[in-house]
Amino acid sequence: MACPLALASSPVTPEKPSEPIIRPDIDWIPSYKVYKDRVERLAALGLDRPTAVPEGWPTQIDAERCWSGSDFKSEDDYVFRLTADDIVEVEAGLACFKALPGDLNPDDVNPTTFPLPTLGPRLVEVSKTIHEGRDFAVLRGLEPNKYSSMDNILIYLGVTSHIAETRGMQDFDGRMILHIQAVVEDIKKHGSMPNSPYVARAQVRPPLPLSMSTNRPNRIHSFIPQPFHTDLCDVLSLYALDVAAYGGESFLASSAKIYNEIARTRPDIIHVLAKDDWPFDEFYQSQYHTRPLLHLFGPHGPGFQFSRRPLTGSHFSPHHPLVPAMTEIQAEALDTVYFLAKQHAVEIVLRKGDIQIFNNFAMLHARSSFVDGEAESKRHMLRLWLRNEERKWPVPRALERLSWECYGDHEWRKNAVWDIERSPPELRVKYRRASCA
Repeated sequence: MACPLALASSPVTPEKPSEPIIRPDIDWIPSYKVYKDRVERLAALGLDRPTAVPEGWPTQIDAERCWSGSDFKSEDDYVFRLTADDIVEVEAGLACFKALPGDLNPDDVNPTTFPLPTLGPRLVEVSKTIHEGRDFAVLRGLEPNKYSSMDNILIYLGVTSHIAETRGMQDFDGRMILHIQAVVEDIKKHGSMPNSPYVARAQVRPPLPLSMSTNRPNRIHSFIPQPFHTDLCDVLSLYALDVAAYGGESFLASSAKIYNEIARTRPDIIHVLAKDDWPFDEFYQSQYHTRPLLHLFGPHGPGFQFSRRPLTGSHFSPHHPLVPAMTEIQAEALDTVYFLAKQHAVEIVLRKGDIQIFNNFAMLHARSSFVDGEAESKRHMLRLWLRNEERKWPVPRALERLSWECYGDHEWRKNAVWDIERSPPELRVKYRRASCA
């Protein structure tokens, strides 16, 4: 079934340019020095830049979702702790679902089939926070080791269904859940994946004297960070089945705070971000599409929707040579967003069993580099793309195609895929929908 939207932001195949395409010096993980040099160089040109935000855009966002990481006194400000009674109720909900007649699968989990009589109404309040408040929360208290792989998925779906019931498709194979984990062993089977954020770089530790002998491994695997970006959904959730031995911290940044800082100090950049001429590489047969990075989400105001990789390319996903380059002015704007996000982000150290859930339209997120353990402490996240049909933010025209691909009734969803143990590792680098950074 074709998309009925006349495909806003539809992909196009470029013609061969008459001159070689020159791209700005900008990386997937940006350099602050390169950014500052570009700012100074462009300022020296004396360009005629707008001194106010575009017509129809707010000069400031005055809402609870506008915050800086320093505003939070402790994690108690955003952690929702599940009590012992809550866990009993969750396990009762799981038992209720598994006792239902018929050949049920994860698609059938919803607030009715997975009842949470007392916890459910409190999770509805979490949903209000995600859509109308600070826009994120961490649910803490589950113990993944107590449950089988299937039961962990059913519990995850059951709990989150009381926050945002509709689930989005995450790739064009119909995959509804994604296992995010390192692919160290899979390189042997699937070949080299150079510089992917989920491919390890083995490092040898310096030897220790016998008097300081420990059980720590002599060889570790480190994984590069992911820069600030958004996914392709309304609400994003991660369930930490396990966490890394070192690193892997999560960072969230308020889009409203970033917008306010840019509108106050560089309103011309709002014009650049809101223009629909940003070239997003589809990483498929030289196709690309153009759309803004910054959008108006109805009464909720401005928010971002973009990933750096389709804009900057990367070592593991280089641009097709025919895909147009962004301009120097766009490169300045893109890195301005990144470094403001970094300045105002809240750092969240996820624990095993945590469920992180946030409004993807109101937030940029990133992850630090991490080191997995040898036998245990291997980072393993389950990712869901969610939507609350009652509280969902209105989708801007430029994002309708992406929204339809994720949540629409189309042929890719006819045979929903639920990977129980892990996702195919080649998804981490091969398919456009699989990796959003």
